[in-house]
Order: sequence, then C-alpha cells, then structure tokens
Amino acid sequence: MITAVIDTNVFISALMKADTAPRALLRRCLLGQVQPLIGNALYSEYEDIMTREHVFTTSAVTADERETLFNAFVSQCQWVNIYYRWRPNLRDEADNHLMELAIAGNAQWLITGNTRDFWQHELQFPDIRIATVTEFLQTLQEAN
Repeated sequence: MITAVIDTNVFISALMKADTAPRALLRRCLLGQVQPLIGNALYSEYEDIMTREHVFTTSAVTADERETLFNAFVSQCQWVNIYYRWRPNLRDEADNHLMELAIAGNAQWLITGNTRDFWQHELQFPDIRIATVTEFLQTLQEAN
C-alpha cells in the first residue's frame, strides 16, 4: 500500500473542483489505493479550512457534501501520533508538521501543491518523495 501525507491545499482543491488531479487522488484514497496519513495538526488544519465558507464560494459542492467527503476521507486515513518533533526548518514554518507526520508515519510520499516550500531544509529525508498531485499520479500510472 502506498502511504502519503496529503497537504491541506490538495485536499481542499479536491473538494472544490471535479475532474481534477486532486479529485482523482481523493478518489484513490476513498477506494483504498492510497493510504493517507493524518495526525492532530493536519486534522485541525483540514477542519479549520473547511469552516471558511468564503473559500468555497465557487465550489459546486455543498457544505453537507464537503462534510460527508471529509468524513469518508478521514475514515480511510491512518492516524499517526507524533512523539518526536523533527523541525526540519522548512521555508514555510507552517509546513513542518507535514514533514513530521510523514516521518512519524513512515510515509513514502508527501503530496502538495507547493513543492518549492519543501526544497530546502536543514534535515534531509530521502525516503520521502515530495511531489505535486500530477507528479504522484503520473508515477502511479507508470508503475502499472
């Protein structure tokens, strides 16, 4: 099973627009093809953004539908407790928790819409591939 940390920007994009790479990734998670990892910080971040109605003004998905999708997604997630904080000192400090979750959960992938924030950091974790959704999905297709 492929394990991945899915950044909030990817998850929210999946909720906002159909027929996109983020939606395809969400579908793979819901079908059990990708094992998403989640922890306290990421769960709180997802929840926080989902309550911001102004973010979803152009979305065709209603608040109830978003909640249903969120609950279905979380039910597929593997909960990871983080006992040690690595603080890789990423360019965007707010992203450190994503790398810590990936390390604690032994993730193979960290999928984000903003890979440049993960390019330079003090600690290197070569076993975790950082990619956009499109790059990740292309790698899956090539492997099949």
